Amino acid sequence: MNFVDKVQIYVQAGKGGDGQSSFRREAYVPKGGPSGGDGGKGGSVIFLATNSLTTLLDLRYNRRYVAKNGQNGMPKKMHGADANDLVIRVPVGTVIYNDDKDTIMADLTQDGQKVVIAKGGRGGRGNARFATSRNPAPTLCERGEPGEKFNLRIELKLLADVGLVGYPSVGKSTLLSVVSRAKPEIADYHFTTIVPNLGVVQVKDGRSFVMADLPGLIEGASLGKGLGHQFLRHIERCRVIVHLVDMSGSEGRDPYEDYLSINKELGDYAYRLLERPQIVVATKMDYMESDDNLERFKEQLGEDIKVYPIIAPIHEGLDPLLYAIADTLETAESISLQDEEEETVLYTYEEDDGNAFEVYMDEPGVYVVTGEKVEKILEMAALYTDEGMQRFARTMRNIGVDEALRVAGCQNGDTVRILDYEFEFSD
Repeated sequence: MNFVDKVQIYVQAGKGGDGQSSFRREAYVPKGGPSGGDGGKGGSVIFLATNSLTTLLDLRYNRRYVAKNGQNGMPKKMHGADANDLVIRVPVGTVIYNDDKDTIMADLTQDGQKVVIAKGGRGGRGNARFATSRNPAPTLCERGEPGEKFNLRIELKLLADVGLVGYPSVGKSTLLSVVSRAKPEIADYHFTTIVPNLGVVQVKDGRSFVMADLPGLIEGASLGKGLGHQFLRHIERCRVIVHLVDMSGSEGRDPYEDYLSINKELGDYAYRLLERPQIVVATKMDYMESDDNLERFKEQLGEDIKVYPIIAPIHEGLDPLLYAIADTLETAESISLQDEEEETVLYTYEEDDGNAFEVYMDEPGVYVVTGEKVEKILEMAALYTDEGMQRFARTMRNIGVDEALRVAGCQNGDTVRILDYEFEFSD
C-alpha cells in the first residue's frame, strides 16, 4: 500500500431544511391558524480518528465531501427530519488545517476522538413560529441556514515516541529492523527509505516504546529540499530524538560536520525540535577508521554529550542504547504542535465581527454588498413573500447596510447586488 500523509479536500456541511408556510383548513378545527413546521438541521462533517487506518489513501481518491441537507418543514407543525452527519475516518495522528487561512482546526491524537469541522445549518422556522397577537396569521417563514464549507489540508504526523534522524544511509533502517519486528527496506544507496516506518521496541527490563525510522535528512531540508518537510513533519510528535552519525567516513564526510548540519536543519524547522532530548549514536563502528573518527568526534562534541557506539547488524552496543532511550522517555515531556494559548482539539467557528460587510461600486449605478453575515441573512430570507421581503429589508437597515449604501453614494433607483440577487435601492 502506498503511504499517503498529506491531502487536500473540500468539505461542506448540509443546509438546514426550509420552514413551511401553511394553514390548517380542516373541518372541526376552528381558527386553525398557521401550521407550518420548522426545517430539519443539516448534516455536519465530522472527523473520527481510528487506529484501524494508517494512511490518508482513502481521502486521495475522494476529494469532495458534502453532507446531506435537512428535510423541509411540513404542515400541521411537523418538523422536517435532521440529516445524518457525514463521518470521515482518518488515522490517529491526523492534523486538520484550514487551507485558506493556514490555521489548525483539529489535532486528532487518540483513538475514537471526534471533531466537528463543518457544522450543519439550522433549519428555517415555519410560519407558526411568527404568529403574534398583532399578526395571528403570518405567511412568513425562513429558509434553512447554509452549512459551513472549507478547503482543508489534512496531514498525518506519526505518533512515535522516538524518531531516528541522520543523513541518508547512516543505518536508521538497520537499527529499527534489529530492535523491533519492523521490516523496512534496506539497501546501500541513499533514500532507500522514502516513507516512514514504525516499530515497537521491547527493552529487556520490560519497558517498551514506539520508534520511527524516518527518511534521511539533507542540508536544506527545513526549506523543503530533498524529502524536506515530508520527513520533518513526522518528527514533530517524537518526544526523544535519536541522532545517528556515520563514523566510517566511507563517503568522505566528516562525522562532526554531519552532526552540526542535521541539528541546524532541526533548529531551522518549526515546533522547537532542538528542545527535545537528543541521544547521539555512532554507527558503522565495524569499519577500520571508525574508532579514530569516534575519538575525534567525542573531542569536538565535548564531555557533556554522551555518545553510544553500535554495530547494529551484530547487535553490539544496543542494550545500553535502548536502556538510555527508555530512561530518557520517562522524563521527556510531550510538546504540543501549537502554542499553549492556542491549543486546539475541538474546532469552534468564530467571527472577528459578526456584522462586518463591505460595499463597493461594481459599475455606475450598481453597488455590491459582501459579508458573511449579510449573505447568510439573505440565504435564509423568504424573499418570495411580502412579509419575508419586509423582514429582510428591516434586518439590513438594522445592521447598517442602508446607511453604508448612502455613504457610498447609492441613490434612489440604483441597483444593490448581494450574491446572485439584485434589489432596487429606495431611500
